[in-house]
Amino acid sequence: MDILQRNNVRILGRGPQTLLFVNGFGCDQTMWRYITPAFSDPEQFTLVLYDHVGGGQSAIEAYEPDKYVSLQAYAQDLLDICEVLQLHNVILIGHSVGGMIGVLAAIAKPGRFKQLLLLCPSPCYLNVAGYHGGFDRADIESMLKFMETDYVGWADTFGPFIMGNPDRPTLAAELIHSFCQTNPAIARQFARVTFLSDNRLDVRNVQLPCLVVQCEQDLIAPLEVGAYLEAAIPDATLVTLPINGHCPQLSAPVETLTAIEAFLAA
Repeated sequence: MDILQRNNVRILGRGPQTLLFVNGFGCDQTMWRYITPAFSDPEQFTLVLYDHVGGGQSAIEAYEPDKYVSLQAYAQDLLDICEVLQLHNVILIGHSVGGMIGVLAAIAKPGRFKQLLLLCPSPCYLNVAGYHGGFDRADIESMLKFMETDYVGWADTFGPFIMGNPDRPTLAAELIHSFCQTNPAIARQFARVTFLSDNRLDVRNVQLPCLVVQCEQDLIAPLEVGAYLEAAIPDATLVTLPINGHCPQLSAPVETLTAIEAFLAA
């Protein structure tokens, strides 16, 4: 299958600097719509957006359960897109697990990338000895079981939990809708891969300048995670936004853009 069709790749602009956006779990490329206008100068930027297989408008028939058993498979999809489009010197902007997918791709092929900008990333969601990821193993297993028995109920319950900002229910409603647009069987496997992955050792191999943007109150990626990444990534800059929730590109686009633009201008 054509890779650009497989991942519903969309290209905006024709400028010399490429920005490649990598979605988080259960999200499609529309989640970037408040961020992309800031880079809309077609003579300066080329924007590349895509959907993970099984999400958004991707080709669901391209999904192979035996392939997508680790984040490495998603990183390879990203690299396939870079290869087909002959992308180099890429600034990658990844949200949540999309950030870790970008990290793995950049470790595998560092020559394709210039910088990594990670929004609310987490290398490990589990609480283990000496590390606070936010969840005990039993919590993760309970959540995954909920997804298996009642996916829509899970989306309705966890959408507001992930989004935060209870005073702005339309944000949670959008995230719930996005979850429900994803094939449930694929979403369940992607969730298991996401929440049980441990990329703490991998992030130490990042060779690129990296911005880590975290939110002051994020139940998915707590402050300890940002501190860990700042210490583990050799050339990391940590910015903590005074907001809550796990999707700042939607809930706080101005603050998110301010952090991104300051990093790019440095």
